[in-house]
Amino acid sequence: MTTTTKTTAFQSINPFDNKLIDSFDEINNRELETRTAVAHACYATWKQKSFDERAVVVRQVAQLMRDRSVELARLVTLEMGKLYAEAQGEVELSADIIEYYAENAEEFLAPQRLHPKSGGHAEIVSSPTGVLLGIQPWNFPYYQLARFAAPNIMAGNVVMVKHASNVPQCAMAFEKLWTDAGAPIGTYTNLFISHDQVKHVIDDPRIMGVALTGSVEAGKSVASQAGKNLKKTTMELGGSDAFIVLEDADIDRTVQWALWGKMNNTGQCCVAAKRIIVMDEIADVFLQKFQVALEGLKPGDPMDRHTTLGPLSTEAALIHLLSQVDAAVANGANIIMGGKRINRPGAFMSPTIITDIKPTNPAFREEFFGPVALFFRVKSEAEAIDLANDSDFGLGGCVFTNDDSRGKRVANAVETGMMFINHPTWTAADLPFGGIKNSGYGRELSSLGIQEFVNKKLIRVANIKAPA
Repeated sequence: MTTTTKTTAFQSINPFDNKLIDSFDEINNRELETRTAVAHACYATWKQKSFDERAVVVRQVAQLMRDRSVELARLVTLEMGKLYAEAQGEVELSADIIEYYAENAEEFLAPQRLHPKSGGHAEIVSSPTGVLLGIQPWNFPYYQLARFAAPNIMAGNVVMVKHASNVPQCAMAFEKLWTDAGAPIGTYTNLFISHDQVKHVIDDPRIMGVALTGSVEAGKSVASQAGKNLKKTTMELGGSDAFIVLEDADIDRTVQWALWGKMNNTGQCCVAAKRIIVMDEIADVFLQKFQVALEGLKPGDPMDRHTTLGPLSTEAALIHLLSQVDAAVANGANIIMGGKRINRPGAFMSPTIITDIKPTNPAFREEFFGPVALFFRVKSEAEAIDLANDSDFGLGGCVFTNDDSRGKRVANAVETGMMFINHPTWTAADLPFGGIKNSGYGRELSSLGIQEFVNKKLIRVANIKAPA
């Protein structure tokens, strides 16, 4: 690689007022090579440590997150506009995930005994594979890092992370947690690098796998580059989750969950309730109550506990979302409420409901990443399932009903990686997370998340006579 000049591409811009807070230079290729070499050298020793030795460091990271929760949450709110209470919740969730793998990694990766019919015995042992690259988005600046880093570091791998360009202070703060916890330099490495440099990292033979959370187009690009190098990847590429409401659901309770499922993180969530599908006989009542709930949200400073509607993450995100709404209307959809930017400083958009979206409308296939709900009426359970499945995405989804067995039937029929009954799709350390179709492949979290980048090696003992 040739040496490149530094470029200021990582910027903290507060979306509450669109003012620049700070900016950071990309590293040049010489610095990138140094950091990669350090990570590779670190792996040689980190993989030799016991689970108990690794857990000492990883538990300390979780504790430091809790000790520093006020400042860590503040950075999230300043850099991408998340309501401060939600930012605090993200910090706690991230600490829980990190601690979860410190406590459970050894059990999850314990040797698996086999009993071959041909005699002798065999086992499958799990071993780390090396230096991994994570490419992570801005919408959950710590949670995305925690669910990638914690299991892989506990497995004996080391990680390098290219975080989103609009949350650089969160990226640095998370890396500092690891160094302050006593992790050897190279265990966790933050990279301020360009898209071209990402390709160089993927091509580097010292990098053994890549995990990406991002857009479909980013997933195609990264998976293609990794595939050329025969490297394992996992992809979490967003979704257009269905929020199905059957006619026997508790409407008031379901509307409360719809508000939370749609507007958590100002709708900037991969598993947000993006397509609300309601049985026709209750659709009018549900829609009226849902609209009242959205109208009650109060825009303002996301650091203020009285604010219930924060800004979008960036001005560019707002402009893109507004263009999607305009295109939907131009192709025959109707706006029930919202659809406009709020007349105040910052990247604020009014909560929006769009109806009458035909399959020929581009909105029918797109992911709306923000406070925009697509509303559909259906006449039967079967039609609800068909509509939920008529999507290029397959991440999560949920169904609301007073009949659990009916809920399970619908959940089994919807083609996604996750389905929740009487609760919007959400996440926890001990629940697997991931999707199918254009939502990607692979799983994070739970016992499954630690298995993605380990070598499942067969060891066979067979004291059998050789053929004559």
